[in-house]
Amino acid sequence: MKSIKELYRIGTGPSSSHTMGPRWAAEQFAEKHPDADKYIVTLYGSLAATGKGHMTDIALEDVLGKSGKEVEIRWEPDNFLSQHPNGLRFQAILSDGHETEPWTVFSVGGGAVVEEGKTSMETPEIYSMQTMTEIMDYCDSTGRCYWEYVEECEGPEIWDYLKKVWEAMKAAVERGLAHEGRLPGPLNLRRKAAAYHVKAEGFKDNLRNRGLTFAYALAVSEENASGGLIVTAPTCGSCGVVPGALYHLWKSRNFPEVMILRALATAGLVGNIVKQNASISGAEVGCQGEVGVACAMAAAAACQLFGGSPAQIEYAAEMGLEHHLGMTCDPVCGLVQIPCIERNAYAAARALDANIFATFTDGHHRVSFDRLIKVMKQTGHDLPSLYKETSTGGLAANYND
Repeated sequence: MKSIKELYRIGTGPSSSHTMGPRWAAEQFAEKHPDADKYIVTLYGSLAATGKGHMTDIALEDVLGKSGKEVEIRWEPDNFLSQHPNGLRFQAILSDGHETEPWTVFSVGGGAVVEEGKTSMETPEIYSMQTMTEIMDYCDSTGRCYWEYVEECEGPEIWDYLKKVWEAMKAAVERGLAHEGRLPGPLNLRRKAAAYHVKAEGFKDNLRNRGLTFAYALAVSEENASGGLIVTAPTCGSCGVVPGALYHLWKSRNFPEVMILRALATAGLVGNIVKQNASISGAEVGCQGEVGVACAMAAAAACQLFGGSPAQIEYAAEMGLEHHLGMTCDPVCGLVQIPCIERNAYAAARALDANIFATFTDGHHRVSFDRLIKVMKQTGHDLPSLYKETSTGGLAANYND
């Protein structure tokens, strides 16, 4: 597996696969062909179907249109390339009229981009173990925690990076709580985080805790929907779940920052295992790969903070993902707003419930996290394409009816 730095990416929303990935690819292509007079980008499949709602065209034009260069974007929503639903093909027209060879890449989720014919980015594999069972057994036999295994593989410098991640997550929560008004786009959706926060403060105990968790997750997701700076955890579309849960625990329980960073390391490991063995791309496996995986990450992080054993943490993660199996990715109008924002808030609360459930047990259960990942992958492949980020089925269909 690769570094969790590739899972936790700090960047602007609203979509890791439709905004961050294409932006990065455009930067690479522009660097290769700085002398181009014109750039042509063809978007395929899901990337074309919901690209305008996800600001894909704006991201591409921001990068390629610098210095007044012409950018032509072609949309092919019904043409799915075989390797992945999110395909982009770049070409440059030079000053002498010569067209460069096309460069085809795929935005595979979480901001990651791979070239045609390759399975991953050309970055080092730093984790020798690929499954949760292997890592859990290793932790049991050595007395290590999951975060210690992360440090062992990543090196001590990972803590400096996770500190930046945590600062970005906190800032997104706090900006989101301070902002009010409507979100961009044709849905005219109002921001809710600030109101939820005020209302939650008026309750006591359980209702207050639940309301604050909602508010913090909403705050980050609304910042993402507005194109604000967030952290993929594991994607932009699910970026509110982990910070929503962790910010609430940090504020309400006074956990020291070092413990929050260790929880983030464990959460990143959980997300990395799913990314390695299945997918975190909504266009490939539906929203179970985004919000479902985010819930698993947050559940594992919470369980660790409350002293869970490796087995209990694995169980919490399993529950977080299991109860999102089959969740469709059906964004209304291609925007990361309905149902995405509410799903983030609900999944953050569900993650905290999974932690409580797991800590009432000894951690032993029948369905392992690794088996669940296989089921999630197969379920995602069995979903028709209209339920995988194309905005043609599910909640997105006939929205005005």
